[in-house]
Amino acid sequence: MNDPTLKPAMFARLVYLDQCLTWRGQVNRKDLIERFGISSPQAAIDFRQYLERVAEPKPRYDTVRKCYVADSEHRGLPITHEAGSPDELVRSAASDGFSLLPSPVRQCPPIVMRYLYQALEQRLKIEIDYVSMSSGLRQNQWIAPAHFASDGERLHVRAWSFHHQEWRDYLPVRVSPESSFSVSPVGQELPRDADWEDLVDIRLRPRIDLTDEQKAAVRLEYGFTEEVLSFQIRRSLEFYIERRWGLNRPGARLERC
Repeated sequence: MNDPTLKPAMFARLVYLDQCLTWRGQVNRKDLIERFGISSPQAAIDFRQYLERVAEPKPRYDTVRKCYVADSEHRGLPITHEAGSPDELVRSAASDGFSLLPSPVRQCPPIVMRYLYQALEQRLKIEIDYVSMSSGLRQNQWIAPAHFASDGERLHVRAWSFHHQEWRDYLPVRVSPESSFSVSPVGQELPRDADWEDLVDIRLRPRIDLTDEQKAAVRLEYGFTEEVLSFQIRRSLEFYIERRWGLNRPGARLERC
């Protein structure tokens, strides 16, 4: 849907209506009012705009339930992006009947991120105190930040370690805010970071020993659009694919082709 006459605020509300009908199968004015803090007359206008733009079969108004109900063949708005996740929508609709495991709250002190980012931007090396998970010690070392990356759960900084004389991934959250954060020019040409520059083709499939029904379920669970899930990543992030998706572990659903 690409309608230049729609203001961004109304567009966001129409997308929300579409998501409610997609994932909940129903929506009413109260949902829109509580979500966006708009008036009832404005909500009525939004519903009218939505119904004018939505594809057939259009939602019908249920006078008993007092809400719009999606048809079983609901196709929604001609929006190019995905319909989002159902988690928030079903949770807000039935908060007492939804349970959610807590996610780790990794709050890196802003001062740490500022120093690392500025060192990266200015191509400087910086002195940090870093907690090593292998030794358990807080080690003082100099690094030269080069890139930021995420494994989908945590933020990493890719940096040259002058202590280890190799490229490594560091977690900013493990950098002590009490570090000196002294900086100085790198002073040398750093080696090529082949693991960052080289791309790896990842091809995943449902585990070969699953039944056909299980394989079909796995493809739905992981959003397969073809027989094989294919993408490219930097070689330095390949390890995190193995760890995050539990490949080659007991009970794994996926394996590499």
